[in-house]
Amino acid sequence: MSSVAPPSPMPEHVAADLAGLRAALDEQVVPKTPDNLLIGTWNIRVLGGYTDRWTSQDSDSPKRDWHAMAAIAEVIRRFDVTAVQETRRDTRALFAILSLLGEAYRVIASDVTEGDQGNDERLAYVYDSTRVQPSGLVGEIVLPPEAEGEVKQFARTPYAAGFVRSGVEFILTTVHVLWGKRPEDRLPELTAFAEWMRSWADRPKDWNRNLMVLGDFNIDRHEDPLWRAFFATGLYPPAVLRDVPRTIFDDDHEHHFYDQISWFTPTLRDGRTVSRLEGIEFTQTGGNVDFLPHVLTGAELTRTQVSWRISDHYPLWLEFRVGG
Repeated sequence: MSSVAPPSPMPEHVAADLAGLRAALDEQVVPKTPDNLLIGTWNIRVLGGYTDRWTSQDSDSPKRDWHAMAAIAEVIRRFDVTAVQETRRDTRALFAILSLLGEAYRVIASDVTEGDQGNDERLAYVYDSTRVQPSGLVGEIVLPPEAEGEVKQFARTPYAAGFVRSGVEFILTTVHVLWGKRPEDRLPELTAFAEWMRSWADRPKDWNRNLMVLGDFNIDRHEDPLWRAFFATGLYPPAVLRDVPRTIFDDDHEHHFYDQISWFTPTLRDGRTVSRLEGIEFTQTGGNVDFLPHVLTGAELTRTQVSWRISDHYPLWLEFRVGG
């Protein structure tokens, strides 16, 4: 992919906007330190093409411009590795964001899942190569031909990638669960994914150390059937993420649980509790990034208009302590 760059110079109002966003991020996200690991997940709405201007015009399509992509880059910069959902076949915006992040940031991406339900989407991990390195494990999660149940294959193929930080390996598997026409349409696929991940975590002599799942699971409500199916397999939902809004449209009346970062709970073995995390300790710190008041300020955009430029989802993140 050839390198890309925004028009020069950066407009003063964009520079001021990004400075305000960086100040907000300082308040919302803990800093990178020598012994921590920051994992993020973000469904970035229709991350495909972009308009080659700092500010897109009413007649431009897509509406995502360099101003918006610079804001996205500032958020991703705060994490060691970010799982990105809704990356499209068209990777121009993805690589434009990478150009803004600089040479230290790299990407690992899946192929596009074909078919109407695949929605022209691929899954990606953007990572800070000065902090984490690929372990060598990558793979798309595909159900075997003899799979039982309603789901014979995932609509959008889940994607796993292993990384190493301070000598400790961890494996991330991200997914964007099928939306469907009704919440019940999502249940078979979400159940099949959670059960598949549990079987992977339990298999002896497999490449499955520090296995985590993250992404957009399209879980509507706490304790609804989707929630129960996801966590019935023993996936651990960190309390720090329980009440944070997932989308920019969430309010006191509509509060979703679409996006998650999770791993399997400790298990009993020979009468003792065995942690599922080895060499990694969750610090009980994390949250979302509420970018809405701090991006594209002065443009007088509606939330829907912001969603097509930045996203309709908030990023989620967690901090872990590694090594030592």
